[in-house]
Amino acid sequence: MEPPDPDSPRRGATLAPLEPPRVGPRFITLYALSYAGGSLLFLGPLLVSLALKINNLVGIDDAPKNLALVTGVGSLLAIVSNPLFGRLSDRTTSTLGMRRPWMIVGVAGGAVGTLTVALAPNIWVVLVGWCIAQVFLNALLAAQAALLPDQVPTAQRGLVSGTLGVCLPVASVAATYLVQAFEGRQLMTFLAPLLVGSTLVVIFTATLHDRRLDVADKPPWSLRQSLETFYVSPRANPDFAWAFTSRFMLVMAYAFLVTYQAYYLIDEVGVSQSEVAHQIYLGTLAQSVALIIAAPLAGRLSDKLHRRKIFVITAATTYSAALVIIATASGTGGYLLGMAIGGLGFGMYMAVDLALVVDVLLDASTAAKDLGVLNIAGALPFALAPALAPAILAISGNSYSVLYLVAGTCALLGALTILPIRRVG
Repeated sequence: MEPPDPDSPRRGATLAPLEPPRVGPRFITLYALSYAGGSLLFLGPLLVSLALKINNLVGIDDAPKNLALVTGVGSLLAIVSNPLFGRLSDRTTSTLGMRRPWMIVGVAGGAVGTLTVALAPNIWVVLVGWCIAQVFLNALLAAQAALLPDQVPTAQRGLVSGTLGVCLPVASVAATYLVQAFEGRQLMTFLAPLLVGSTLVVIFTATLHDRRLDVADKPPWSLRQSLETFYVSPRANPDFAWAFTSRFMLVMAYAFLVTYQAYYLIDEVGVSQSEVAHQIYLGTLAQSVALIIAAPLAGRLSDKLHRRKIFVITAATTYSAALVIIATASGTGGYLLGMAIGGLGFGMYMAVDLALVVDVLLDASTAAKDLGVLNIAGALPFALAPALAPAILAISGNSYSVLYLVAGTCALLGALTILPIRRVG
């Protein structure tokens, strides 16, 4: 019997096998571009445009607390939305497949929310628009994450996870470049990332041979199972719980950095407001170049060595050191150095962490739901960081250096909480 074509192994498939066939370069490339597109839809506003929009509406004195309100409420909705849409995706029997419908819905709803933010005349409309964007973009992200266990065998998950790890920095650079390119044209700073990101997602959805679920195999739905949408038992799967905690701490560190870097550059480093977008672009570029180098190498090496934990621990420790460098920087040079070192750590982490988590999942039939629960660890910090940061700043005399030292401590805890995991080496 001839082996299946690695780029089209799922035509006519119903339930995904426990170990899918190998995937080829075409699938990996389109999947990665789609993943980058989804990240671009989220990061375009978050990295620069949202902060500057709020600053224009309320002024620099009131901007931090209003940014905290908008990002905090949006993140709380993301916490609920991601596992909920993951559960719905696991139960979808559409002829379009299980994941594709939610990717389409996510892009459409995310576009509505983003445009609402861009055109908002006051902070309350910004809040409503960002909440809409968060809900629907998390539907997209939940479906995209579920494609890894659906479509990729264990032997390739480090490679594919590493490739996906490159997507975040690529999207970050693209987002800050597009915002910088259209500086002074506020609508376009939101619209340009939206158009590019949506196009990449749509191309992938049009070519995807999605997993299809037969009605007879549709998982049951009860009140208890509805509550389990937002929960994976630590007793039943302690390795998942430790991985969840590690990701939560690492993303908390990242959330402190990216949410407040515009204000850090203005107040701590002395960058003028007109130069903030350009400086964030340079920092993101430095971080991303390092990440693009580290992520695929770490992912491929983890597959070859059949080891995950050591890479995640090293990565989180490196990211902690990078935040200490940023916290103690006296100028833009130190900021850029810290961002570059952070890129090495974050790239290695994102390359291997997702593969590690997929390896410890216990039930393939609830993969999207479980990965949605994992994504709470990626969303909750963006609610907690803006809530905690004002208190940290008040206690420290408005010192962003202290804030970033706290972030570095969070990253170090992210390394330590990987140690108890047993099912993965």
